[in-house]
Amino acid sequence: MNFVFISPHFPSQYFHFATALRERGVTVLGIGDTPYESLRPELRESLREYFFVPSLNDSDALLRATGYLTWRHGRMDRIESLNESWLEVEARLREDFHVPGLQPSDIHKLRSKSGMAEVFHASGVPHPDLLRVRDADQVKEFAARVGYPLVLKPDVGVGAAHTFKVASDAEVDAALAHPLPTSYVAQPFVRGTIVTYDGIVDRHGVIVFNLSHEYSDGGMETVTERRDISFWSLQHIPAALDVLGRQVVAAFGLRERWFHLEFFRLPDGRFVVLEANLRPPGGFMTDMMNYTCDIDVYRLYARVVTGDPVADFQYIPRHHVCHSARRHGRRYKHSHSQIVERLGKSLLVHRELPPIYHSLLGEEMYLTRHPDLESMQEAVRFIQAT
Repeated sequence: MNFVFISPHFPSQYFHFATALRERGVTVLGIGDTPYESLRPELRESLREYFFVPSLNDSDALLRATGYLTWRHGRMDRIESLNESWLEVEARLREDFHVPGLQPSDIHKLRSKSGMAEVFHASGVPHPDLLRVRDADQVKEFAARVGYPLVLKPDVGVGAAHTFKVASDAEVDAALAHPLPTSYVAQPFVRGTIVTYDGIVDRHGVIVFNLSHEYSDGGMETVTERRDISFWSLQHIPAALDVLGRQVVAAFGLRERWFHLEFFRLPDGRFVVLEANLRPPGGFMTDMMNYTCDIDVYRLYARVVTGDPVADFQYIPRHHVCHSARRHGRRYKHSHSQIVERLGKSLLVHRELPPIYHSLLGEEMYLTRHPDLESMQEAVRFIQAT
């Protein structure tokens, strides 16, 4: 099997995917915008060949790169990036080289928020009202129907970038005094806790692994108010969330893919879906999954891609694994050495994060593992105390 891995170096832990695929006899071929000599040694060892392109937004360069790799190694069986930013890139290349998987015609409903809303509505999954908007008048008309506050965000976007809240007609006029830079959607602001439904489906659409995570804050509030976010794995998926998550996965018709679904848990305990992401959950959450269940999701994904049996795969979420963020320039009560001493073996990883993560995930993170929520919450308070 020939597997083209686009941008295999980011996020940094994704070299594990390349390593796991190679272990199963897959020829892993990389295309990326980082020079070969800059790749970590483990990744270089796992790639049969690597083609450098100055920009992954250059369609012609990607076409030439994939054509060259096809000439060298034969027909491509899979083209993936496992990265939100390159879903459209993958789809175009699959269409050009007749490779199975999501095609450009699938991308609108699978990536844009308006397209997702159509799928949610058709499948009967509860979700906030949504309207594509171009100007202030449309936003105000929508507010007259559903009420303020509203959230305005790009129809296609990752995380909370360029997202903001408006609570009155005057705020709408101020926010939209200049033309919107891209297509936007408006939704009612939902007060609730973000809980995820994450996992992998096999080539038949069967969920072979799923796990849930909870966030301390919403992405928009974290970015705009520079909060110290934390998020952690749950040992049990709420039954109602599992039902809705399975509905969404089935509605999107996913095959051989990761999924990362975000829901709001409302104050009354009900769940409403926010959005669907057809990739692994972000940050270091794939590693968090491994630590939670004492498994290897990178090797599991490789088995799914190669069609190897996974009926024997079993897992139990035994721990709560938590990402606790800190930001540079904030005066924290406890130093790094004090944290290390206090947390002991429950501290798994401490890492400075790359700039692309700073607005949402902070400049540094502590990954910790705990047997119960009480000890986890105590550790988060100690790490983030100011």
